[in-house]
Formats: sequence, structure tokens, C-alpha cells
Amino acid sequence: MIDLTMHEEQLERAVQRARERNIIIPTFAQMKNPDLIPDSIKEDLSPLGLWDITSRNLFRITWKNEPVSSGGKFGGVNYIELPSSLTGVEARIIALVGKWFPTGAHKVGATFGCLVPPLVTGQFDPSFHQAVWPSTGNYCRGGAYDSTLLSCESIAILPEEMSRERFEWLQKVAGEVIATPGCESNVKEIFDKVWELRATRDNIFVFNQFEEFGNYLWHYDVTGHAMEEVLQEVLGPRDEYRGLALTTGSAGTIGCGDYMKQLFPASKNAAGEALQCPTLLENGYGGHRIEGIGDKHVPWIHNVKNTDMLIAIDDNDVVNLARLFNEPAGRKFLVEQGVPEEIVGKLDLLGFSSIANTLMAIKMAKYYELDENDVILTVWTDSMELYQSRLAEMHDEFGEYTEVDAAVHFARDLKGISIDYLKELTYADRRRVHNLKYFTWIEQQGKTYEEILEQWYNDEYWTDYQKQIPEIDGLIEEFNAKVGLV
Repeated sequence: MIDLTMHEEQLERAVQRARERNIIIPTFAQMKNPDLIPDSIKEDLSPLGLWDITSRNLFRITWKNEPVSSGGKFGGVNYIELPSSLTGVEARIIALVGKWFPTGAHKVGATFGCLVPPLVTGQFDPSFHQAVWPSTGNYCRGGAYDSTLLSCESIAILPEEMSRERFEWLQKVAGEVIATPGCESNVKEIFDKVWELRATRDNIFVFNQFEEFGNYLWHYDVTGHAMEEVLQEVLGPRDEYRGLALTTGSAGTIGCGDYMKQLFPASKNAAGEALQCPTLLENGYGGHRIEGIGDKHVPWIHNVKNTDMLIAIDDNDVVNLARLFNEPAGRKFLVEQGVPEEIVGKLDLLGFSSIANTLMAIKMAKYYELDENDVILTVWTDSMELYQSRLAEMHDEFGEYTEVDAAVHFARDLKGISIDYLKELTYADRRRVHNLKYFTWIEQQGKTYEEILEQWYNDEYWTDYQKQIPEIDGLIEEFNAKVGLV
């Protein structure tokens, strides 16, 4: 269970700071349904940019922002259905779009779920503590953003090989930025830096996305409900929801799969990773270029028992499709192949991990031989806006992108995607993946042997966390009442 013990003295300082800095905190319920947001707050939002550093933008942590950069209101869930002319499969592949969150990525929701419970209980004191956000990219961006909006000091930790855009933005928002050795697969180096900070500083409060159940809960509740609403809108009388496909990263987003399985018990949850670092698939290791995926371990918050399939995606396919989707010659070729211009014009909504998620959905559709009445859901976590430097680097390395390049990448890396490096899991397979948690979390990170057994053998372990959401919302409402600004 998330610790919701009250610390009254520290809580009073947090309340006072929120009162002084005009901070009102949204509830999970308001993030699911912005109709519940007071009209006065909606009026405050009307002149604001989506990325503006202002506490009112906490209320834009939702899948339902109007897809504009400034002054947007609220509507339905942002999603796109991909046509067969692009995917090469008959199945309906539908993606929730993360670009229209503040910071351009849905991680602001995950970090909100981690930071707010200790803040509204007084465990986190914004006048003393620094919020530490160990990350492979977007999580520390979301953490730095939410920390600033909540008037908290932040420390962002991420691998030095992440895209330049991330570092440039963090330098303006985070209190401190620490680059650790390696790429997105070098998670242990991030953990090691956290232990170093714990040993040398007495005022840090670590929000490790790979173990924080606030990450899991936000996606279970908010992303899960968004997926449910999309299905209510798109499913016809003969259609059937078959499952979702998501790269695991911190395993926060795939927490929505627990919610979806409660609604659709026969649906499948597919967890993905890079072929160059096949930890889940074959206990492997390595480096790769799909930014935003942390590897070489199984996140503590991953409910492996609810994972039905593992899919590895070749990072070469991802970077090639990034060029196909964004270079003028690539877009022109796609239109010539019959992909609607409206869809082609929106392919910049896919960042690297979003492309990987889409390829997973295609492989899943091919494996299960799905047809036009079958629906697979996925998530576009961020957009190519955060990877423009990568496109420039590829242009420098490989030269001008031509029609021939586009034809090759379309035929080989998209239409030619096969069902290799994919495994449907048995009970024993799931247990093997779960057991990998031992080496990171019990041996290195201080979790207990008893709890790793609870995660596997006691289904109430996960539902007990889920049942805390109304209590957290109640604490947020009590905090706002004490602040007195609503």
C-alpha cells in the first residue's frame, strides 16, 4: 500500500506554501473527467500555453486536452486510428496521443501520481525536500515540471546519451540536472547515482518510477479510463477489443492493462522491449536507440501475471520509420502508396517509443490473425518534437532521405514486419519474468523477499493499491480545503 500517514507539522508548511503561491491540486477524478474542474479554473487556463510553467496547468494533466498549443479547452480523449494502408493489417489499431500533455509527454501524469500523495500527507516538505527523479528521459521531465508547478525543488537524473532537446529543456526547469553514463538501457547507473545522493544529502526525496506505485495507479485509473472511453466510442456491434501493446519502460503505462483486463478478462496485454536488449524475452542485455525504455531489469511495479505476450522491436526499424514518417520524401511516398494525407500529416505525433508501440500492435495483430472487427490499443507516449536533433544526426550520418530509402523502409520495416522475436507466455514463462525482479530489487534495491512473493501469489496485492485511489482523491480535496483557494 502507498503510505498515506499524515505528518501534520510538515503538512502545514506545504499548505502555507500552496496558499502563498496560488496552488490548487486536481484530483484523479478531475483528470479522468475535466467536466468536474471548476469553471473558475477553466477560465484561468484559457490564456495559457500548454507548456507554460504555471500551477494551473496541473489541471491539463489529462488525455482530454484540446489538441492546440495554447488556450485550449477540454474535449474527448485524444486518439488516432491507423488505416490498413499504413499498418498492413486488417485489425483496427488505435493509439492514445500523448503530445497534448504539458511537456508533450504523458509522463507528467505518472510523476503527478508519485509526488502528490506524499505532498498532501505532509511526508514531502516542499520547504525542505528536493524531489529526485531518476529516469530514462520523459519521466524526469515530467517530474521537474510537476515539481515546479507545485513549488518544489527538483533533481533530474537521466542518461547522458538521451536527446539534446531533453537536456536543453531540463536546464530551464529542473533545479539540478545529472547525466549518468550510457544510454536508455543503462538503468543501473541511474540507480547507483540515487544511492550516492542518499549517502551524501539529507534533504532528498526519491521518486523512482520503476518502483513508485503512484506511477502504476495514475495509468491504471486515468489511462485505463481513457482507453475505456475510446472503446465506448469506436466499437461497433460486431467489434471486439483484443488487447493492448506497450513497451514497458518503467511499466507504469502498462498498468492500464490491469484495468482493461478487469473490464475485458479475455483481452491480452503485450509488453515490449528493444531487440538489442531482450531482458524480458531471453534474460538478455545490451544498448539500443528506442529512447524512453529502461532495460536490463523488470520494474517492481510491473504486474507480470497480467502480461500475456512479449514482443521485441528492432531499434533499426524504429529509427528508419522515424525518417519515413518525417522526411518530405518519406511522406510523399506514403501518400503515393495510398495512406491518407490527413494521417501522413499527423505522423510526427509518434516519437521513438511510440513507433515501437505501433510496431508491437502490428506484430500482435499478425500473430493472432486479427481482422477488421478486432481492436488493439496502444499509446503514443510523446512526439517527434522531442527528437528533432536525432533526425538531424541521421541526416548527417546517412545523407539525404530519398524515395528509394522510403520504399525500402516502407516495405521492410513496416509492411514487412513479421512475428519473429515474439512469445506468448505460459504461466511458467510469466513466473520466470517475475523472478527476474529478485536480482534488481531484493539484492540491490532493498525490497523484501516476502513482498516479491506477495506480488506473485496474492492477487489482492495489486487490487489493494487500486482501492487507494478514492482515499488519495479525498486527501487532495482536504489539502485544497486547507489551502482555501478553491
